[in-house]
Amino acid sequence: MELTAEDRHLFAAGAHVDLARVLGAHKTEAGTWFAVWAPNADRVEVIGDWNGWNGATDTLHPDHSGVWHGTIAAAETGHAYKYRIRSRADGSVTDKADPIGFSFEEPPRTASIVTDLTYEWRDEDWMTRRGAANSLNTAMSIYEVHLGSWRYEPGGYRALAHQLADYLDETGFTHVELLPIMEHPFYASWGYQTLGYFAPSRRYGPPTECKEMIDILHRRGYGVILDWVPSHFPLDDFGLARFDGTHLYEHVDPRLGFHPDWKSGVFNYDRHEVRSFLLSSAMFWLDEYHADGIRVDAVASMLYRDYSREEGEWIPNEHGGRENLGAVEFLRQLNQSVYNRHPDVQMIAEESTSWDGVSRPTDAGGLGFGMKWDMGWMHDTLQYTSRDAIHRSHHLGELTFRMIYAFTENFVLPLSHDEVVHGKGSIVDKMPGDRWQQLANLRLLYGYQWAIPGKPLLFMGSEFAVSDEWNHDEELRWDLLQYEEHRGVKDLVADLNQLLKSEPALHAVDFDPSGFRWTADDATNTVFAFERLAPNARPVLAVVNFTPVVREGYRIGVGHDGPWVELLTTDDARYGGSGVGNSEPLVSTDEPAHGRSRSIELTVPPLAVTFLAPAQP
Repeated sequence: MELTAEDRHLFAAGAHVDLARVLGAHKTEAGTWFAVWAPNADRVEVIGDWNGWNGATDTLHPDHSGVWHGTIAAAETGHAYKYRIRSRADGSVTDKADPIGFSFEEPPRTASIVTDLTYEWRDEDWMTRRGAANSLNTAMSIYEVHLGSWRYEPGGYRALAHQLADYLDETGFTHVELLPIMEHPFYASWGYQTLGYFAPSRRYGPPTECKEMIDILHRRGYGVILDWVPSHFPLDDFGLARFDGTHLYEHVDPRLGFHPDWKSGVFNYDRHEVRSFLLSSAMFWLDEYHADGIRVDAVASMLYRDYSREEGEWIPNEHGGRENLGAVEFLRQLNQSVYNRHPDVQMIAEESTSWDGVSRPTDAGGLGFGMKWDMGWMHDTLQYTSRDAIHRSHHLGELTFRMIYAFTENFVLPLSHDEVVHGKGSIVDKMPGDRWQQLANLRLLYGYQWAIPGKPLLFMGSEFAVSDEWNHDEELRWDLLQYEEHRGVKDLVADLNQLLKSEPALHAVDFDPSGFRWTADDATNTVFAFERLAPNARPVLAVVNFTPVVREGYRIGVGHDGPWVELLTTDDARYGGSGVGNSEPLVSTDEPAHGRSRSIELTVPPLAVTFLAPAQP
């Protein structure tokens, strides 16, 4: 093993995307080759199981790139190790885990482990067709999961994989998105305080079993999206902070290098080697673990220097602005690098501001992501649906406003973990009214989420109306599925997913205005309707009633001759609804309505979404 001149050049230029190949711990015939970036170190020893954690004789040697490296004959696969670094800056000595360690001891222990990542993948069929499964014009619905609290079962990654796949079979989601599985010392951070940027958490098993989990899900036909956190990192002594006695990965000035919300370090995106580190981390999960997408957390905190800071707590950029220009360039480079190597994956931004062009190509001035979470939709929709029905007619703009910007980005529609923590309660508990109305409103919310343009995402438990706020220390309340009202919501979500897949109009044109057409906007009755459209497919009409009142003989304009049929209503008795619907075909007549030359007359169920389509495509 060695760093070539090309490796050193790319590393220093901020363009190395494969550092996992040349840094870290690698078993060779001569022993284990260690390499770590510590340019301000005066001495680096490797301490571990083989030398009694005394590295006096196991020292590494520096090169001009600031990388210390060497082969240690006694170090074997499975040995725990750290780097003992004496700083040239202040003489301090600190024991550090490997920034590019492939595995760690199970927390609360903190050492890295010499690891063989060899695994025989069997997901060839999935990998050859995943481009279609991940494309923007396919049916995609995402199930967001925290592995530690989804379901407690012995067997870790492997057992969870089989159970997740079985559950996805039942519910019909196409992708699972995992809250960060990268190693994190503080379990209650849910993975968002990452320190092992190249290591899956040992809490659920070794790296090869993590690969097996993804392999199993792939073989069962499901995509895997990984949450990834390049925005900040915890300041634990054994981690990245002041790695060689200096602020190596983070900015020196706390106005740039310390995050006030999370009390964590902020990466220095202007430092080329840090960019190489982060680029290599993202690529590692795509290359080594066959991830189908990466959801980049807290992008807004990266883009703005004044994010969550008061006046005087941040430093403007060289142009006097608030934009973090280094982070902007890094994100563009990240997406370009990923899509150049893996055009069949998705890069997804969790970005909560109105930054222009997050999911537009970099050559068009965008950040280059494939999709972006629509946080505005989430906020406005939950605010609207939490209102009592009697007040909704005065606030319909909270819903319709979304369509003004709906096609400016490629949006994911998230009802995520963030909406069911920190005292916010569960999704169903946000709904107004008595218990029947709460559940009807929840079914209405999901029907609306699946009907409008965008790719829906639900956090685990929301799909069967868990009543409790999420607690990462407890598994989901699976016992609730013994009750019909909870099974009914789960059945609805499954049927919505099936409808999404079977009707191209609901998924093929999510990100272009040609796929959407307003039909009715009836604020008086709090009813509105719209069509979803796609080439060579029948239109799907969604009629949404936000009141608990049945609307008999309600006329809706349509643009298609012949009979229309009800595909699904969220008020179906099978889901716990009142059973109001339209069992017989609705014949269109030449009576004009809503600017259309023809119309149909239907019964609109209370607190429900009704999906209709021409009987013949």
